[in-house]
Amino acid sequence: MKKFILSTILLFCINLTSSAISPMNMRFHCENDTIKINNLLEEGLQSNIEKANELVIFYAKKLLNTPYVAHTLEGDKELLTINIDELDCTTFVETLYALVKTTLSQRTTWRDYANNLESVRYRNGIMTDYASRLHYISDWIVNNSARGNLQDATTNFNSCKYMIKTIDYMSNHRDAYPSLKDSTIFEKIRNFEVGYRSHRFPYIKKESINSKETKAEFKSGDLIGMVTKIEGLDISHLGVVLKENNRLYFINASMSGKKVQIEKQPFAEYLRDIRSCIGIRVFRITE
Repeated sequence: MKKFILSTILLFCINLTSSAISPMNMRFHCENDTIKINNLLEEGLQSNIEKANELVIFYAKKLLNTPYVAHTLEGDKELLTINIDELDCTTFVETLYALVKTTLSQRTTWRDYANNLESVRYRNGIMTDYASRLHYISDWIVNNSARGNLQDATTNFNSCKYMIKTIDYMSNHRDAYPSLKDSTIFEKIRNFEVGYRSHRFPYIKKESINSKETKAEFKSGDLIGMVTKIEGLDISHLGVVLKENNRLYFINASMSGKKVQIEKQPFAEYLRDIRSCIGIRVFRITE
């Protein structure tokens, strides 16, 4: 469906004071996006769920079978993209965050959702340009943790280990990112990468995940980042843990499955088949 920027026809119904970002700096997938978001938020509020992790699972199940579509955030100009009809692994998790945070604040409007989406997606919660987007998950969690949006729960696990890695994949693969043709944007990205030279971060080896002790430490609704072997990159995929009868499963926007789905294999088995993955990080939405 054709993407469009919110037209002036819709502006009369917008309370500009409730949004930190101008609607003219938003990109919607279709004219029904705001209605769908409002309806989802109303359902979330009516569920009477008050715990962030439980709301993550509630909304993740609502988004099952949403088509997997990559690169929905890209365009000639950086805009706050609102698209719940097409998701990749990152936008799936960001969408869950925005839905959960809006519900926890007892709000049910897409404008509040947009504020929370901007907050989690952009450095210091402010969208300015392509470089203001938190492209690396290590940067994403550091910045959002500092602002109280998220917490890195990896260190809560007894099986937690640490690794040191330089994160500079984007500047070393400039041709793969059209926005980096702009020298100013490229230099901004490279400057942010400087802060992640020899970056030390916690992770859980994938061999440890199936242990009884480690499984017991997971909470259903934990956000998961897969730590990768790929040089210069920290996290290659995101999703959510579903814990049922002490068994762990993985909900994600799957490239291979072409939709948001619950993987049939238990989580540990699913990870075992991903050769580039060496472990995971665990994040939780703050309440």
